[in-house]
Amino acid sequence: MNSLLAQYLRPHSISSMQDDVLIKELFLSHDPDGRRLDSEQVLRAMENIMCYATASEVPVSDEHVDAFAMNNASNIEVVGSQEPLGHTICKIAREILCKCSGEGDLHTRTMIVFDLVGNYRWDAKVVLVLAAFATSYGEFWLIMQLYPRNLLAVSVAMLKQLPCNVSMLKPRFKALSLLVKAMVENGDVCRNPNSNAIAAWELSSFLGVSELKDNMVILLVSKPELLPLEKLFLLVHQTYDHPHNKNLEGSYKIVWVPISSSETWTDVEERNFELFSCSLPWYSVRQPQLLNSAVVNLIKQEWNFKEEPIMVVLDSQGMVTNSNALDMVLIWGARGYPFSVTREIELWQEEDWTLPLMIDEIHPLLNKWVQEGRNICLYGSENKDWIIEFNAKMMEIRRLGLQVDMVFVGVKNPSEQVRNVLATINQEMHTTLLSFTEIQFFWYRLESIRKSKLRLGKVADTDHTLREVSALLNTEDSDNGWAVFGKGWPPDIVRLQGMQLMECLNLFPDWGGNVARRGLVGAIRNALGLAVSSEPCSHPNVLHYAEGSPEGIVVCEKCKRLLKMFVVYE
Repeated sequence: MNSLLAQYLRPHSISSMQDDVLIKELFLSHDPDGRRLDSEQVLRAMENIMCYATASEVPVSDEHVDAFAMNNASNIEVVGSQEPLGHTICKIAREILCKCSGEGDLHTRTMIVFDLVGNYRWDAKVVLVLAAFATSYGEFWLIMQLYPRNLLAVSVAMLKQLPCNVSMLKPRFKALSLLVKAMVENGDVCRNPNSNAIAAWELSSFLGVSELKDNMVILLVSKPELLPLEKLFLLVHQTYDHPHNKNLEGSYKIVWVPISSSETWTDVEERNFELFSCSLPWYSVRQPQLLNSAVVNLIKQEWNFKEEPIMVVLDSQGMVTNSNALDMVLIWGARGYPFSVTREIELWQEEDWTLPLMIDEIHPLLNKWVQEGRNICLYGSENKDWIIEFNAKMMEIRRLGLQVDMVFVGVKNPSEQVRNVLATINQEMHTTLLSFTEIQFFWYRLESIRKSKLRLGKVADTDHTLREVSALLNTEDSDNGWAVFGKGWPPDIVRLQGMQLMECLNLFPDWGGNVARRGLVGAIRNALGLAVSSEPCSHPNVLHYAEGSPEGIVVCEKCKRLLKMFVVYE
């Protein structure tokens, strides 16, 4: 079967076009019905046969017989099938042997075998065919080793019309022995539990890059134009320039697998591939235009690749640990290593809706403000009149003594109007922290947060982070703007928009005096009655006191209720 799968990745020609037809028929024959087979046990028994048959022509003594083969081989069952395993292997072997004389074409003979194993998973198909071959091969050598000393062996050899002298077949046996040895040494390919692994293994072999051997590999599958340039810059930053990358240097490799939207690559797609493959810091598939259509179809079907790019994570054994880690990478960068689904779940257990989650690594000065615990206001809109009004009100409040740093983040899918707003802010306030590109980074990050949460099955009704990020992503059509107030620590933040936001700012003379005691977010919540409950929450929180930190009321970052305070001295 490996020889058939290996043809997936050959350049297209007349013969490979015929191979395409055969491979498509093979996929059509794949109709798993839930039956399960312990492929590991069958493979172990097959390996024993191959090793004993090729090791020597001298019979193996009882003391060398594998205890596994004696105790477990006969107990192998097929769950979900009425047919015993031995019958299935016998039928496959019979089809192989009956066609050895050359009757029928290769296409027909191959399809007969695949039809017999159509209801099994891919790993079981491989193992069953190998087991059928091993059974026939082992029977042959068992008879030949006993012949001519054993009369029973002589009689069976005569009925099977086996040759009396096999010396003339020694070159063929030697070649077959080498093949068998290679099959046994590469037995891990057969142990892979699904077609994901088969596709990954075949694709990796097509790359032919020795640096990938025994490494964790991330396959970046996309159209030849890859990504919008800004999102591409963010991806490069998160995978190569992120501060955590220095601790992971060489731990994983990224390989770009471009796939055309149609069966024939256009000149534009060719130029895009040449440009990006030479400019970006990752490996790429050689001549992706020649990828066999069966591999392309497998990627689309098994990894659910459509038009949007995906990042498929393979461990050092070629097993798929995450069918799409792109959003995870855009959110956490190298912190997400090893980029498995398990790691993604772990990271979300550590995260909540905070400023660091929203802005991680977008701008170094912004990160510095967060680390210093400064009050920060993120605000957005593309309505120039609203921006002018909002900034005027905030400048007035800052003159009254409120220390808060302003960061304009525009809107989702920023247009030229946002560029005009940036120019206006620079003129009115003489500074804007984020560039147009960094604003796009911010919104790409929020999109990835929402996609990651949804892919893990979260819903906005019960997930605070998903609810808040969805609210921001849905503000694009509003003429009025919004603002998020918060700081790095304590991590609580509050989002206001429209009339509620302006009402809050107009009331600053009433609540501004509470900022020193409650903190900016606490004072805003108190002024607008936003605290969920006055009853203390039950979430465990340990807050380390830092000089200058507000004392008194602190809100739980998870449920937004007040924390009951206990002082612990270390």
